[in-house]
Amino acid sequence: MKTAAHPIYNWPFALVCLSSLFFSASFNMLIPELPAYLSSLGGAQYKGLIIALFTLTAGISRPFSGKLTDSIGRIPVMAVGSLVCFVCGFLYPVLTSVAGFLLLRLVHGFSTGFKPTATAAYVADLVPVTRWGEAMGIHGLCFSTGMAIGPAIGSAIVQSYSIQVLFYASSFLALLSILILYNMKETLPDKQRFQVQHLKVGRQDIIEWKVFPAAFVTLLSYLSYGAILTLVPDWGDHIGIKNKGVFFMVFTLASLVVRFIAGKLSDRKGRETVIRGGLIMLVISLLVMAWWQTTSGLLAGAVCYGIATGILSPAINAWTVDMSDKERRGKAMATMYIALEAGIGLGALVAGTIYQDHLARIPWLFYSAAAITLIAIVYMYGRRKNERADSGTKGN
Repeated sequence: MKTAAHPIYNWPFALVCLSSLFFSASFNMLIPELPAYLSSLGGAQYKGLIIALFTLTAGISRPFSGKLTDSIGRIPVMAVGSLVCFVCGFLYPVLTSVAGFLLLRLVHGFSTGFKPTATAAYVADLVPVTRWGEAMGIHGLCFSTGMAIGPAIGSAIVQSYSIQVLFYASSFLALLSILILYNMKETLPDKQRFQVQHLKVGRQDIIEWKVFPAAFVTLLSYLSYGAILTLVPDWGDHIGIKNKGVFFMVFTLASLVVRFIAGKLSDRKGRETVIRGGLIMLVISLLVMAWWQTTSGLLAGAVCYGIATGILSPAINAWTVDMSDKERRGKAMATMYIALEAGIGLGALVAGTIYQDHLARIPWLFYSAAAITLIAIVYMYGRRKNERADSGTKGN
């Protein structure tokens, strides 16, 4: 599976990256259009729940997906995640009440609760430890490409056709993601047949405490993303950006530029050094969006935000794998993703609750997100100070 010269550039790795691209585009292409769609159904006051409900079930399902990833295999769990996206795309045009829509957002969240967890473990299985950061950067680049093209294509489809066509297009991309997985080789050595007991999750199956530092930083840094997902569609429309996917395309393209470099840099200079730099850039991006309240300001903030996420994502993923045991790799990745979903969901819920269609509140919500990210920066610099103190103690 691996070659001596290029151990990460192989066919299985290319396939899993392509599957992730289609999967990411499938659910991200809906995001810019859902706030307006929910308003058309009469549920404008529930906009904060669009992301919050999605991330709630994603977070709840992580312990299950982590346990299944480490027992029945990586590929079946990836397939389940894509299958949920495929089914939900067909159900959105059917369940046209506010309650039906919100129920679907709950169900749809299972997709990201399963696919990314198993994918991260699969990538780590394929790649030697010395190149985890690079591999996570390349895979993240493909996932982010889906995030970039998905929203822009989604908004274009709605403008040219209808929201129903958008839902069916989402299902089609999810189907492509599933078909790619069909002939891929399983990497879990002792794969078990599925049994009902695999769905029994105890307290010891929920959190891998060894990766708590990575999970804590992930939680704090993704609160801002939840707020952005909720606020930017309305804010962009207010300042004159008609295609609601443009912001997401710009920040994702910016992240693509740095992901590969940041991943390799974390392999050489250390995960924590790179993460600290990413968090600082994240604060800058939020301050730019809050202070510079024009189209140029929002797009400049999008570029900075993309650079920040491009730095943070591969480094945090690789840091999580670094701290985990091989036999509990799925559980470790699930823990990190639980924190990610909790951050996005909480950020979206709080931002939506405070926003309530009062546009003047949006800049202050960006300032607040920047302040919360500062806590993560303080935590990371505190870790460095403690490590230096421990090194000095050992030296004496």
